[in-house]
Amino acid sequence: MAEEVKKEGMLSPYRALDLTDEKGLLCGKILGDLGADVIKIERPGGDPARNLGPFYGDKPDPEKSLFWFALNTSKRGITLNIETRDGQEIFKRLVKTADFVIESFAPGYLDKLGLGYSDLEKINPGIIMVSITPFGQTGPYKDWKTSDIVAWAMGGQMAPLGDVDRPPFRISHHSQSYLNAGLDAAQGALTALFYRRVTGEGQQVDVSIQESVVHCTEHITSAWDRRKTIQKRAEQSGFRQSQLWKCKDGYISYAYPGARGVVTSDKALLKWITSEGFEDDHFRDFDGNQANPLSEETTERLKQITATFFMRHSKAELLDGALKYDVQLYPVATPADILENPQLAARGFWEEIEHPELGTTMRYPGAFVRASESSPRIARRAPLIGEHNIEIYEKELRISKEEILVLKQAGVI
Repeated sequence: MAEEVKKEGMLSPYRALDLTDEKGLLCGKILGDLGADVIKIERPGGDPARNLGPFYGDKPDPEKSLFWFALNTSKRGITLNIETRDGQEIFKRLVKTADFVIESFAPGYLDKLGLGYSDLEKINPGIIMVSITPFGQTGPYKDWKTSDIVAWAMGGQMAPLGDVDRPPFRISHHSQSYLNAGLDAAQGALTALFYRRVTGEGQQVDVSIQESVVHCTEHITSAWDRRKTIQKRAEQSGFRQSQLWKCKDGYISYAYPGARGVVTSDKALLKWITSEGFEDDHFRDFDGNQANPLSEETTERLKQITATFFMRHSKAELLDGALKYDVQLYPVATPADILENPQLAARGFWEEIEHPELGTTMRYPGAFVRASESSPRIARRAPLIGEHNIEIYEKELRISKEEILVLKQAGVI
């Protein structure tokens, strides 16, 4: 497609063909929200990711998956069976018009169909193929399968998560490692696009989900590199790492440093606590000049006083006090808090997207960045199964209605 940038969006001149399953859906969403014409290609009957909940109205339905809605905005959608000869020919016709192909099949799968990068670059020398796989296109693990929990564990991100007296755990109900990989894939795609602008050459971008997780573990790997120590999960006693404290209407996060001394924030917190009538001899032992760790008795007493103080206040009151006293304290936001957050509202973070097939609108997280000339935006809700078949096959590829009917009956579209 043309290299000229249009005003509609940063990537409005470009087209991406999205063949991914849940492992790569975010990549296409990012390109689409940036303005690219992203065509989500599903097998006839719909992508299996449509069966991932939760569902609108709590009724399982491939057309009502909130997971699907979230990760497929700004895309058009067609159905196509690329394992058939006719399907492969149609896909090749689409590749001639495209700038990106995003896929998450096992290494070698597309090559067997004659649709690998070496095949597609002959059709379109500028094509950029973005391949998202569990362990990459090379190496001893390249043919291994994965799930999110496997990638999270083998990427090293699981070991430091959880309680010290219990096994490690995986965060999130949905696939955090896949989201990391989708973001890396979008970065790789845009970097390859810049390279093409300079050289005229396309290329294959190889994204390993394991490596995407490893990139997020610098807080773990750096400790091993420097001190040959393994970061352990947070202790339940003392003041180690971040702590959650209950308050009137939820939780706040505050971390005492423990061990030696008191930082400025802790002195400010104790001043605040004292101003509300809390007095205790142990405060004198906590003056910021300790040469030795605090005694267990002092530590426990400070914890008791702090917990009682926090329970007297709401999250909003504690945030106001933190700003007044210069205390590094933060409310733990619930989903309801996020939806009502005045800062997000002031920046127009939320977007209302129409779902006419459901007779409603839904609120979506909006642009991930603000730009003075062309901010990303959600162009449309996620496509229904085969919603744009006629628009793309008949109007753009000039396939006749009669041939479309034959292809549908043959299970090609």
